[in-house]
Parts: sequence; structure tokens; C-alpha cells
Amino acid sequence: MDVTDAKPSNLLETMARVGYSARGLVYMMVGGLAALAAIGSGGDVTGSKGAMQSFLSQPMGWILLGLIALGLLFFAIWRILQATTDADCGDISGSKAVTKRAICVVSGIVYFGLAWWAGKLALGFASSGSGDSGAKGWTAWLLSQPFGAWLVAAGGLIIAGVGLRFAWKAFTEDFSEGLRGEPSEWLGTLGTVGYAARGIVFVMIGIFLIVAGYQSDPSNAEGLGGALRSLQEQPYGWILLGLTALGLAAFGAFNLSRGIYGKIRMPDTPGKDMSFS
Repeated sequence: MDVTDAKPSNLLETMARVGYSARGLVYMMVGGLAALAAIGSGGDVTGSKGAMQSFLSQPMGWILLGLIALGLLFFAIWRILQATTDADCGDISGSKAVTKRAICVVSGIVYFGLAWWAGKLALGFASSGSGDSGAKGWTAWLLSQPFGAWLVAAGGLIIAGVGLRFAWKAFTEDFSEGLRGEPSEWLGTLGTVGYAARGIVFVMIGIFLIVAGYQSDPSNAEGLGGALRSLQEQPYGWILLGLTALGLAAFGAFNLSRGIYGKIRMPDTPGKDMSFS
């Protein structure tokens, strides 16, 4: 690999690469902890917030968590740029462009929230909590609004649809095209496995929300950790959990590789669409 090809061309590209890497580390922690839990070797079945809390148990963990928070903030900014400019969007147009930009906006908002929470936790200004409690809280708030049950169910349908989109991407896209250098082919395989696993958990989260809306009961809403625990509770659940956990860890590793080897397209730079959601 030409070393000069891997150098960020400007500050914005550096932010994007750091952002992808931070996102990757969080997913690798989620998948790693769940995999250990599946084989009974410790670990914990948790979501993104629980995984980030685990960094605090490491030496100087608050510094590591603070750096993760900064990286997630960079990723959130990059997501908003993807939604509002042609950064990593290439020549897509029509409904495909609208769908992708909408996903980037929602993703940016979510990661802004995660970055804010992680930063406060690193500085000791936030209490620990789970993503599932957050999901239940937001669901309860929506249910209290006019047509709340319909809103929750519609949100569930959208999330399940996004999950199906991820699964479709897993089997139809060549993820190595978005990477450069010799490792691109096998690193692209991580993207295939990762998006398949991510599709599964998104569909499950969507179904939980649909049920919560139908029954007007926020306790049925689950986040990433709840979806993984649901897999664990099934017959042969340790196998289902283990495979999904490895897939999420692969998604994290793929994002980390995006930070290092990714073809990052800056705004107003002509080129082929190399973006991934």
C-alpha cells in the first residue's frame, strides 16, 4: 500500500477517520462482551452505552472514554455533512438519495447524543444507564403524545425497514470497494458479516417497538442490549447470541478499517459513491 494514500488530506478527513474508528471500537466492545457472555466467560449483554461504561473499568479509562466521546462527536458531524452535502454520496439521486440522507440525519442525532452522554460520563457529570432504559423512556414519551401508539409503531416499521436494508446491503454490495490497499478484500468481508448482524438486531428492535405501540406499553421497547438478550433467551440462545455478537464485532472492525483504509470522499469532490451507512 502506498503510505501517502492513507494520509488524511485535511482536518475534515481526519475527523471522519477518527469518527469511524470510534464507532468501530464501540461496536467491537458490544460484540466482544456479548460473545464472552454467550460462552459463559464473563462479559455482559449490553448496548452502546453499557459498552462505553466498561471503558471506565480500565486503567485511565476516563481518558479513553473521553477520546471515544470526541470521536463519536466527529462521526456525528460527518453524518450531518453526509446528509447536507455530497460528502460520500457520489452521484446517487432520487429516492435513494433521500433515504440515505434521512438515515444520515437520524444517525448524526443519535451519535451526538451518545457523544454528549459519554463525555459527561467521562467527566463524572452523568450517571450510568442502559440504552434499553433510554428506549423505554422515549417510547413512553411518544405514547403520551397524540396518536402516540401510531407514532411508536411507525417508528418500529421504519427501524425494521432499515434493518432489512442493511441485510440487503450485506448480500448485494462489495464493501471492499470503499477501502484501499492490500487488505481491502478480506476487510470488505467484515462489512458483509457486520451488516448482516446489524440488520438482524435492527429488525428485532423495530419489532419490539411495533409491539410496544400496538399494546401501548413502553416496557416492550428494547434497544440493542435488549435485542441481544432476547436472542440469548431463545432455544440454543448462546449460539444465536454468539453468532450475532461476532457479527457486531465484525461490523466494528470494519468501521475501524474504514478509519484507516477507507476512501473518504470530501464535499464537492467528484467520484464514485463509496459510502456506507
